[in-house]
Amino acid sequence: MNLNQVTVPSLDVLKSIAFYEKLGLKLIVHTHDKYARFECPDGDSTFSIHEVSKLATGEAPVVYFECENLDDHVKHLQEKGISFEELPNDKDWLWREAHLYDPYGNHLILYKAGKNRKNPPWRKKD
Repeated sequence: MNLNQVTVPSLDVLKSIAFYEKLGLKLIVHTHDKYARFECPDGDSTFSIHEVSKLATGEAPVVYFECENLDDHVKHLQEKGISFEELPNDKDWLWREAHLYDPYGNHLILYKAGKNRKNPPWRKKD
């Protein structure tokens, strides 16, 4: 099994397209204003947005995007006007993370984990 894509809700797909293109994703599907899909710049996964009439409340999934040069990427995004809730910092779980929200409150984390992404020191042994 392989994760193909993650889809997040939006009240205005056109506004979300502008945000995610600014973030660095490449728009690959947009046949109408209720749905759009992007390719991530690295890897094989895709990311999509779909229009909803009302946003859900309460806890929601968090979407992680891995960035090789996290600090430089965050600085570049800030120069483009993207605001961050939390700037890059090292976490106890050996990842470096920066937190932000898209225009409709979807929680995004840009991170750099290196070998610890899938192989932290506490990984379960087979």
